[in-house]
Amino acid sequence: MLIEKEINPRFENFTFDWGHKHYLCLGGYGSGKSYQIAFKLILKLLQEKRKALVVREVYDTIRDSCFDLLKEILEDMGLLAETRKERGKVIAKTSPMSIEFPNGSKIIFKGMDKPEKLKSINDVSIIWIEEASEVKYSGYKELLGRARHSTLSVHFILSWNPVDEQNWTYKHFFINKETGNVILDPRVLYKRKTVVVGDTYYHHSLPDDNLFLPESYLEQLEELKDYDPDLYRVARLGEYGANGIKVLPQLVQVAAEIVDKQVSRISEELKFNGLDFGFETSYNALIRCAVDEDNMILYVYHEYYKNHMTDDQTAKAIAYMKDELITADCEDPKAIRYYNLQGFRMRGCKKWAGSRLSNTRKIKRFKQIVISTACPNCWAELKDLTYKKDRKTDELIYDDFNIDAHTFSALWYALDIYDMADLKSRQRNSTKGAKV
Repeated sequence: MLIEKEINPRFENFTFDWGHKHYLCLGGYGSGKSYQIAFKLILKLLQEKRKALVVREVYDTIRDSCFDLLKEILEDMGLLAETRKERGKVIAKTSPMSIEFPNGSKIIFKGMDKPEKLKSINDVSIIWIEEASEVKYSGYKELLGRARHSTLSVHFILSWNPVDEQNWTYKHFFINKETGNVILDPRVLYKRKTVVVGDTYYHHSLPDDNLFLPESYLEQLEELKDYDPDLYRVARLGEYGANGIKVLPQLVQVAAEIVDKQVSRISEELKFNGLDFGFETSYNALIRCAVDEDNMILYVYHEYYKNHMTDDQTAKAIAYMKDELITADCEDPKAIRYYNLQGFRMRGCKKWAGSRLSNTRKIKRFKQIVISTACPNCWAELKDLTYKKDRKTDELIYDDFNIDAHTFSALWYALDIYDMADLKSRQRNSTKGAKV
């Protein structure tokens, strides 16, 4: 079958390359990633009898995205049957969604929000994960075990717009700062555009690479530079960074020696300590901070950040804090009691309906939040912390965020005894401060 179709030069090698197991397509808005993946998939299924699986996090979003896109390309190629009785052409079924090729190839569609549906798939040799950054890491690992075939090569194609560095796509395919494992520095990909590491094919694309994109759309993206630089970095440049409204836009990182010098000038009664408990996937996060009331600056100058640590192990690790008051998460009174018995001056924080929002607002009132370079985990969690959006209304949720930032919770607890509205009546945190 002879097929003639114009494609973007940036995607030419990608479209015909099937020599790798993983294909990662990321970049800016409107760069043509999804379209070229759909075309690549159609060509492969026309050439070989295969079953492909297309997934997104939410099943209901597939119909208006991947399914309609595949149909559009097939129709443009003159391959889409108008009725199911039309032979020799591709048939698209809407209930359940599937696309069937005359040679026996088939595309099925699933949502990761219904994981039980994945158990019924078999003989799938190609999986396309659209908007991969929205899929949970556990879901991705589940899919790795679902693609198998006795004779055909197996391929995974992932497409997404870069989000923040806390997302699993960054940690798994680029740099995991928690383990120190570096697979590929994303800056290398931004520069070289196409990089192969082992059996993984990395492909980066920009809106400029899409020759079919209207100039007016490019102009809209360019305007983001003036009023939303974080979204500009993601949408226009296709680079990792905050994607949304930042919770702490006043955050800056400063060398440890400079921060320590500033903190040394602050009264002991304006220094606070907070601890968020964690173990398996969450972290024990201990934060030491100081408040410069004259300039309304919050300094974060020390952190302890580890998981898989039992209470006795953590107690030994932070024994140097025994003489100072620590405010911890009140939802684990048993742990607080344990630390008290070990000689720590630890108290539980106050929580009430709306305390998350109140604590967030308290921290946002500082004109500047300075993070010491001695606190890399705090910086990593907070620099791109953004508000979540309600999926139905698209409105911001001001007490929920893109990640579970343990250091942010620790800051809440640290400032639990700091009353910004009434400085005279608050409890203090010196060695003569509040009693536990």
